[in-house]
Amino acid sequence: MRRRCLLPALCWALSLPALAADPPAPAELSGVRYDAYETVAGSRLALNGAGIRYKAIFKVYTAGLYLGRPATTPEAVYATPGPRRIHIVMLREIDANELGKLFTQGMEKNATRQEFVKSIPGTLKLAELFARKKKLVAGDSFSVDYLPGQGTVVLVNGKPEIEPIKEPEFFNVLLSIWLGQSPADAGLKDALLGLKGRAFGA
Repeated sequence: MRRRCLLPALCWALSLPALAADPPAPAELSGVRYDAYETVAGSRLALNGAGIRYKAIFKVYTAGLYLGRPATTPEAVYATPGPRRIHIVMLREIDANELGKLFTQGMEKNATRQEFVKSIPGTLKLAELFARKKKLVAGDSFSVDYLPGQGTVVLVNGKPEIEPIKEPEFFNVLLSIWLGQSPADAGLKDALLGLKGRAFGA
C-alpha cells in the first residue's frame, strides 16, 4: 500500500524540469576584474573559478580559468573540449626568469615523465619568453590559450609573444602547475575549480 502511494509522488518529481546550474559570476580580486565570460577563438568561455596565488603572506598574482563547460576536478578540466584559457595578472614585481623556472619546476613535479618529455619544446619556448621579458610588474598580464588544431598560444599584455606551441600535451601539463597533485597553491587550486578557497573577492 505504501509503495503504491509513493509511486505517484515519484512520477511527479521526475516530471519536474531539472534545475539549471548557477550562471558564472564575475570576480574581483585585489582590484583585478575577471569577467564572467571571455571569447576565445570564436567560442564563449565561462569563468570556472578565480583566485590569488600567495607566497607566504604575500599576494603574487591572480589567476582565472575559463572553460567551455563547468569543471570541478582537474580531470574534468583536462578533458574539456574546445578552447580554454588561463589568465594571470601580476600583483607585485617579480623576476620573469625566476617565474619561468618556477613554472618549469611545477610542470615537472606534477606531470608524468612521459607527459613532461613531450612538453619540453613548449617549456623551452616559455622559458625563453620569460628570459626576454626580464621582469613582470604589478598590472602586467598574460593569457595562455589552448586552441584546438593550433596549439597553445601565449599572450603578454594582450599580445602574442611566441609561435603557437604545437605539442597537444603542453597546455594540460602547464595547468598541472595549479591543478596537479602538488599545486603551487592549494587554495588557488580550489578557487580555479570553483570550490571553496581563495576565490571570488579574496
